[in-house]
Amino acid sequence: MSEKMKMQSEDMVEKNIEIIRNSFPSCITEMTSEDGSVKYGIDFNVMKQMLSTELVDGEEHYGLTWVGKKQAIIDANSSIRKTFRPQIQRSIDWDSTENVYIEGDNLEALKLLQESYLEGIKLIYIDPPYNTGNDFVYNDSFKAKSDEYEEEAGIIDNEGKRMIVNPETSGRFHSRWCSMMFSRLLLSRNLLSKDGVIFISIDDNEVENLKHICNEVFGKQNFEGHIHWRRRHNQPNDKTKMIGIVTEHILVYAKDSSYLKQVGVGKLDLTATFTNADNDPKGPWASKPWKTGSDQNGSRYTIVTPTGKILDEEWMGEEATYKKYLEEGRIYFPKGGDGMPRKKYYQFEREDEGQCATNWWSHDQFGHNQGANDCMTELFGTKNIFSNPKPIELLRAIIKVANVKDGEVVLDFFSGSASTAHAVMKLNSESNAHRKFIMIQIPEECPKKSEAFKNGYENICQIGQERIRRAAKKIKDETSAEIDYGYRVFSIDSTNMKDVYYAAEDYTQDLLSMMESNIKPDRTSLDLLFGCLLEWGLPLSLPYTSELIDGCTVHNYNDGDLIACFDEKISDDVVKKIAKRKPHRAVFRDSSFKDSPSKINVGEIFKMLAPDTRVKVI
Repeated sequence: MSEKMKMQSEDMVEKNIEIIRNSFPSCITEMTSEDGSVKYGIDFNVMKQMLSTELVDGEEHYGLTWVGKKQAIIDANSSIRKTFRPQIQRSIDWDSTENVYIEGDNLEALKLLQESYLEGIKLIYIDPPYNTGNDFVYNDSFKAKSDEYEEEAGIIDNEGKRMIVNPETSGRFHSRWCSMMFSRLLLSRNLLSKDGVIFISIDDNEVENLKHICNEVFGKQNFEGHIHWRRRHNQPNDKTKMIGIVTEHILVYAKDSSYLKQVGVGKLDLTATFTNADNDPKGPWASKPWKTGSDQNGSRYTIVTPTGKILDEEWMGEEATYKKYLEEGRIYFPKGGDGMPRKKYYQFEREDEGQCATNWWSHDQFGHNQGANDCMTELFGTKNIFSNPKPIELLRAIIKVANVKDGEVVLDFFSGSASTAHAVMKLNSESNAHRKFIMIQIPEECPKKSEAFKNGYENICQIGQERIRRAAKKIKDETSAEIDYGYRVFSIDSTNMKDVYYAAEDYTQDLLSMMESNIKPDRTSLDLLFGCLLEWGLPLSLPYTSELIDGCTVHNYNDGDLIACFDEKISDDVVKKIAKRKPHRAVFRDSSFKDSPSKINVGEIFKMLAPDTRVKVI
């Protein structure tokens, strides 16, 4: 049927609301129109806060909001004077790998990644603190003066104020956790590609609040599912609970559900639960009872089994439907044809549906906590190095359902023991693919009495990086797959630039001589190079070369995406040789030139030899 013509002009209000909805879904609310129908509108208080770095007046309360929600928006939107510093000694295959491991606060890391990975991440998986009363949460709303940036390495201060224990007795127990998650999810949405998805593991403590936060951040219309994963293979003996909890929740949201449905989701390998005991020509199948359960209603009629037994029961479907399924070979009688009938459903049908079950209970397919602990024990040769890692079987399934293809990126910004990186490598080895990962983890200290500390691991980052190394070796030994087993390590640190914000009366001759260079003295040319990548929005994982040209070190990032030289006293000949390569971008340091005319001359050289090159000086 053709679409009916409106015969009226476009509703610009509705159109503008849709534009805002796509960019700022947290600002959209439901309203009742004059005729009683529900329509979308804009929460202007939230919109004002999203566009302000100061607190906007307005009440906050727990429920649709919480104490500190506006501050969480400010924390997400405010800029920071930080950078990534390359740590080559802690990296594996630095020159060739396209995987990244970031040590530092994930809120800061997400801010620094905004330009380089904007809409560049296919899958985000996170397993954040569950807010059980003993967890650490990030203390984001701290302020540091400009002269404190050098002391603050961007991780945790001497008093431990960067991360705090969030006891259940605290009056802001839920609010602190919600604020921590809200700011990080706001930033993570920007990184998801148009067909990107986020999977978040959580338990019963905060699942309702998390779903509300995700509805705000990603939009309720982009909710894809609520998975119940069976984390235990046995029933817990917990006397404090009336019901022993054996499952965890995984909430799934798309960046754009309507677009995701167009491009398609991934398919799970269901061979672990589908078999073909009777050699059915339609292929592997599973089954469910045709007889109704005790709490179900059905239709009563007589069924005769292949052995002649007469069964007069309540059945799941009408008799005509049963006969149709029987003729099609969809009815299965176990126990040699003498058991209760079961209806078959086929593997190819479930795969064609492109949907995963809401209950992920098969331990063979989705793993469990004990198996994940055993995996760590096997890798490290000792028990209890890390508590409750996620099994790679679960993460492998998530990566497949998210349809992460060759060359696409998986991000985990609560990476812990780096199970996600392990799963990416494992799946790559099976399909000879090149999916890439970015792991982010704050270097939380291991307690001195822990098994990890006794085995030489001072913080969680060391555990995660060692796990990737050991998992890579195991996968390579078992499969001989030629995939990317490395990672580049970066640590978050204060800006590469000196603090130049001084009052006029503070300027002295000594200070003026120190300011001849605006770069901090402990920073290397690689520090400067990767700092420039962030500002220019280039990924951290691309190849680069460094060479000497007339005695000057010149860095060429991704074959001309950026060429940089940070040496002192660069000659015109060096500048000309760089310009002749016609890079997309070129960068030099301010102190590379003896005076302003020299800097002007650089611009003239590029205008003549490479007019399309963007040139900057730091």
